[in-house]
Amino acid sequence: MPQTDRPFSRDGIKLAAMAAMACNHFAIALLPAGTLAYEVLTDIGYFTAVTMCCFLVEGFRYTRSPRDYALRLLLFALLAQPVYGLALGIGQFNMLFTLLLCFLMLWAKDSISHPLLRGGVIFCLAMATAFCDWPLLAPCYTLLFAWAGERRNRRVIAYALAAALFFWFNWSNYTFAGMGGGQAVLHAGLSCLGILVSGAVVLLGYNGRKSAFAIAHPLFSKYFFYLFYPAHLAVLAVCRVLL
Repeated sequence: MPQTDRPFSRDGIKLAAMAAMACNHFAIALLPAGTLAYEVLTDIGYFTAVTMCCFLVEGFRYTRSPRDYALRLLLFALLAQPVYGLALGIGQFNMLFTLLLCFLMLWAKDSISHPLLRGGVIFCLAMATAFCDWPLLAPCYTLLFAWAGERRNRRVIAYALAAALFFWFNWSNYTFAGMGGGQAVLHAGLSCLGILVSGAVVLLGYNGRKSAFAIAHPLFSKYFFYLFYPAHLAVLAVCRVLL
C-alpha cells in the first residue's frame, strides 16, 4: 500500500541498491582481498541482493506478463554473463540468472495447483541457484518475502530471518576458513548490516510508489536497472584487464 508520508520511492531504493552493488563488485574486481577497503565495500554491497529479492516479489505480484518479465531477466542475464566472468573472475552464473530462477519459483508457486509437483519444481529451481551468484540464499529470501506479502509484521520477520540466515552462512564460512571465534562473529555480524539497512529502508522509508521521473519516463525507468548490470560489469572488466 502507498505511504505518502515516507521519503523513498521504488526507483530511489533501486538506485541505492545499484550503487551498493557497484561498490561490492568494484572491491571484488580491483581491490586486494582482506584489506579494510575491500571488507567495507563488499559489506555495503550486501544491501543489494535482499533488496532485489524483495522487489522481485513485488514485481511478480503486479506484473501484467510473467512471461515477458522472465524473458527480460533471461535476456540481460545472457548479455551480462561474459563481462561478469571477466570483471569478477568468478566461474558461476550471474545474479540475473539467480533472480530468474527465483522468479520462476514464484510463478510455480502461483500457478501449479498440485502441492507435491509445486514443491518439487520450487525445490529444483532453488537447487539450480547453487551454480549462480547468491546460491540458495536468494531463493530463501524470495520465499520469505512471498510468505510475508504486504503484512508488516511478517515482513519484519522475513528481514530478521534473512539477516540471521546470512549471519549463519558467513559465520560458518569464516569458521571453516580457520578464523577465531570472536573474529568470525564480528565479521559475520558486520556482513549482515547491509541486510538490516535494507530492512530499515524498505519497512520504514518505502512509500510504495514510483519516482516522478519514472512516471514521466517509463521506458527509461523500466530498462535502466537491467542495462546498468552488464554496463557496470563491462567497465570493471576493462579496468581489470588494463590494470
